[in-house]
Amino acid sequence: MKLNPIELTDPSLYLNRDLSMLAFHRRVYEMARDPNVPLLERLRFLCISISNLDEFFEVRVAAQKDRVDSGDMKVSPDGLSATATLVRMREEATQLQEDQYRVFNEELIPAMLAEGIHIVRRTEWNEAQMQWSRKFFRTELMPILTPISLDPAHPLPRVLNKLLNFIVTLEGKDAFGRDLSHAIVQMPRPLPRVIRMPKEVADPNAEHSFALLSSIIHAHVGELFPGMKVTSCHQFRVTRNSELYVDEEEVDDLKKALAGELLERRFGEAVRLEVTNNCTPELTDFLAQQFKVKESDVYVVNGPVNLYRLSIICDEVDRPELKFPPFNPSLPERLLPGPEEECVDMFRVIAEGDVLLHHPFQSFAPVVDLLNQAASDPDVLAIKQTLYRVVPNSPLVDALAKAARAGKEVIAVIELRARFNEEDNILLADRLHAAGAKVVYGVVGYKTHGKMMLIVRREGKQMRRYVHLGTGNYHNITSRIYTDFGLLSADPALGEDVHQMFQQLTGMGKATKLKAMLQSPFTLHAGLIERIDREAKIAASGGKGRIIAKMNGLEEPEVIRHLYRASQQGVKIDLMVRGTCCLRPGIPGISENIRVRSLLGRFLEHSRVFYFENGGEPDLFCASADWMSRNLLRRVETCFPIQEESLRKRVIAEGLRTYLADNSSTWQLKADGSYHRIRSTAKPRNAQQELLQEMGSVQPTGSDTAV
Repeated sequence: MKLNPIELTDPSLYLNRDLSMLAFHRRVYEMARDPNVPLLERLRFLCISISNLDEFFEVRVAAQKDRVDSGDMKVSPDGLSATATLVRMREEATQLQEDQYRVFNEELIPAMLAEGIHIVRRTEWNEAQMQWSRKFFRTELMPILTPISLDPAHPLPRVLNKLLNFIVTLEGKDAFGRDLSHAIVQMPRPLPRVIRMPKEVADPNAEHSFALLSSIIHAHVGELFPGMKVTSCHQFRVTRNSELYVDEEEVDDLKKALAGELLERRFGEAVRLEVTNNCTPELTDFLAQQFKVKESDVYVVNGPVNLYRLSIICDEVDRPELKFPPFNPSLPERLLPGPEEECVDMFRVIAEGDVLLHHPFQSFAPVVDLLNQAASDPDVLAIKQTLYRVVPNSPLVDALAKAARAGKEVIAVIELRARFNEEDNILLADRLHAAGAKVVYGVVGYKTHGKMMLIVRREGKQMRRYVHLGTGNYHNITSRIYTDFGLLSADPALGEDVHQMFQQLTGMGKATKLKAMLQSPFTLHAGLIERIDREAKIAASGGKGRIIAKMNGLEEPEVIRHLYRASQQGVKIDLMVRGTCCLRPGIPGISENIRVRSLLGRFLEHSRVFYFENGGEPDLFCASADWMSRNLLRRVETCFPIQEESLRKRVIAEGLRTYLADNSSTWQLKADGSYHRIRSTAKPRNAQQELLQEMGSVQPTGSDTAV
């Protein structure tokens, strides 16, 4: 078949990246409506979808607004300009936010009440509850609340990003004889937004009674203005541009520059103003003018502003039957200590053969154990590790600090610019510096997103390299709620490749060709296209072309064009893309051989697995990179082969086939860009649940969830 590459650039063949991301947020929201999900987990999913939408405004909406303001007229591959994209984003985001509040008010609140969980609204309080709330206000809130009047001497105060505020209208004169009409009351950030009512005033028909902190402030806000009359009180919240702007080539100290920018990010340009639906048009216009937002940036909500903070209820309520049952991650048999062992010698086990870990079904502890053993082992000379999202008090960091204090060569490549983790990473860098580790901040212009660890150990007369390569972050908490693969290996080729990548990150020189791995920004993009094209050639010559890939996002236009060409040649392509997908499947003559699925469940799908049939000699890779332009062209990423046959079979079975068989938690992408949940009359298959049962130990009570 003769292919015309020009046709494959037609904008109608591509979905908009930002609208596709909003479609993902809607799928998360749909989990809050799923009656098969335990009730409190439904509330948690709703809160996650709200948090996701907040970040969408902080990052994606802000980016498009910046493009408009700068006069950027470039259109995206789908043919939309920044202005047109903003219009569509507004339409979709408005509908999603309305639906979020509808499911909260009409579905979750009644369902929780039926289970004895009562969020008692201010209008429902009886006299005893009113008295309790007044006492709480006077003892817990008044000492820290600072009302600020709005007049020429007191302009609108700086309002923090996503902080709940109240605008209050007043009548009368204050102590100085001023005739003031408006004031702002800012919600104290450290306080919880949900307060459990004492047993003596709680609803006798509910096991758990809660009051919203905003309701308590609203009910008694007049006490902040003695001698004056409060005529109205309304909640509002501002979402701000949260991108950090640091010219890395113009600063001498990136860490110091980022620390300064972090302080200002809380007061970035406003991109969204949320007000309650009982706020008057006059007050809404007043706030919009104060924050310099357009009418299209104002979002009216039917309920408490910032529902995300209600997620605390999921942890406050001890009702195991309303949550996912807990589980104990398992260990591969080779990592189970023998009858006379306190713990497994990680170096011995890895030297005997590669070890594959599939999180969260299998424990992340072996990675921590390896690092701890390396820190204490006198034969270990050097440890090198990339750190993207890691909490400063992580046991991994403890081990690195211990190794550095023991005099080992410890190199930590810390990505300071990991969005929303910048502050943690600065603290992490300071802690490792203090322990004597060498800290490197990566490469100017390229985020270091790859997940790799290298341990150099003297064994007799030779040096041996041990590596860990993963699809997820070195984060012991998210390893229990994100699905990821990790490989522990002493393979010389992998060891040499990881060594070379660290040399690139910490030193200078040309990129050398790696022996086994692919890497961004040098060989991964071209390597993927080469393998996609190889499948197309095999299919064109009458063979079986087959591609299965699992990732978090697919947006890079050239990769999409090559997938289209492979489909045209008859390659059967299954893509499991959790979030953004800009490829349109099922277009006759273009992509009818491509199927795109998105699975959402108890755990956040995070692993990246790429399978190419290769005429019966398959290539199988795990990677830190999605098929996004940023990952393939502007980041340092790792993509490593799974070579040991038994481990290859595991990755294919656990990471691909089980997910392709899922007919309970999967949405399928249609050619028009819509997603439809797969409903089957066949026996229900739930990939995550099957993996839990096969690999983990599921307990009868508790919870662990994320999307």
